[in-house]
Amino acid sequence: MSDLIDLAIEAAGGLDKFRGFRSVSANLHHSGVIWRLKQREGVLTNSRVKVQLHEQRVSHTAFAPSSNHSVYTPSRVEIRREDDSLVEALDAPRDSFDGFEMETPWSNAQLAYFAGYTMWTYLNSPFLLRHAGVQAKEVEPWRVDGLPWRRLRVEFPRHLATHSAVQTFYFDRDHLLRRHDYEVDIQGRNAAARYLSDYVEVQGIRMPTRFRIYPRTPANEALAEPLIVGVDLSNFHFE
Repeated sequence: MSDLIDLAIEAAGGLDKFRGFRSVSANLHHSGVIWRLKQREGVLTNSRVKVQLHEQRVSHTAFAPSSNHSVYTPSRVEIRREDDSLVEALDAPRDSFDGFEMETPWSNAQLAYFAGYTMWTYLNSPFLLRHAGVQAKEVEPWRVDGLPWRRLRVEFPRHLATHSAVQTFYFDRDHLLRRHDYEVDIQGRNAAARYLSDYVEVQGIRMPTRFRIYPRTPANEALAEPLIVGVDLSNFHFE
């Protein structure tokens, strides 16, 4: 288990290198059916995200059609204007999703919560696997086009806001993260598979520039449609 984590982190640039940065930002282009289902279509289609690497804090700019931005932490999300005055706030945001299903609409603050914790998880991986309290165990590989993808079954502690407590990470023969499975607790625990591709090197860290997220069947297969979420990333910058 530890060997695969070490290999994955080294393939992504190394833990010491990653921990030397405080934050990462990138341009995002979003697609997929979720935004229409949540009645938030167009709000974050084109935005910039900034993820703090040593604390659970994320900002998305802008919340179209306004120039507002979000401030995400697990305990509170805010929507603020350019002058930093408060537009909307939501305390204990995860509790607000109780009883939600895939088709339940979101407010902008709820969108900020979802987008915040997902991008914090995504842009911190695989380095997140060395976070305090995270437990991982290697399980049987999954074959893709005849080749094995090694897998880690990961359990997250309660203080880390993420999709679900148990998730599975898949690594190719170069030890790059290629697939990531989870259940989305805040929308009825629907099962999903996220595929990662088109890696680039940014300041010594290898980052995927393309995410595609699909429904996952009980047989662990990803359906070809619908595309739940698509994310294309560009113009990364570490600070």
